[in-house]
Amino acid sequence: MFYNLLLALLIIDGLILCAVVLLQAGQGGGLASLGGGTTDLVLGGRQAVTILHKASWITGGLFMVLALLLSIAASSRAVGESEVQRRLRQQAPAQQSVPVAPLQTTPAPPPIPGTTGATGAPAPAPPPATPPPARP
Repeated sequence: MFYNLLLALLIIDGLILCAVVLLQAGQGGGLASLGGGTTDLVLGGRQAVTILHKASWITGGLFMVLALLLSIAASSRAVGESEVQRRLRQQAPAQQSVPVAPLQTTPAPPPIPGTTGATGAPAPAPPPATPPPARP
């Protein structure tokens, strides 16, 4: 409830901040003022503080405070399980009941010359050749 309220306030404040900033008149000049002229043109000179200027500072500060509070509320918020997580937890005990063969913990001995495989068993004998058919 508190999280949703903060989120709604942050969105409303962000929209107000956008409107206030866009309604303000720009100082103009941009990079063109760097080519020459006085320092007042580059630094902007002293302007009268308008209601839009004050509103932009207030809504900007409020935006920062709301964002900080929202991040704190989100970190302490308990996150519920999704449907996928529930299904995976239900299937996990069923998969663990299958017996698993133990892993080999010692390295296999090197093969002995004249044998095949890592067990050192002699190579199987080739099958006996079939005799040729007898001629009449």
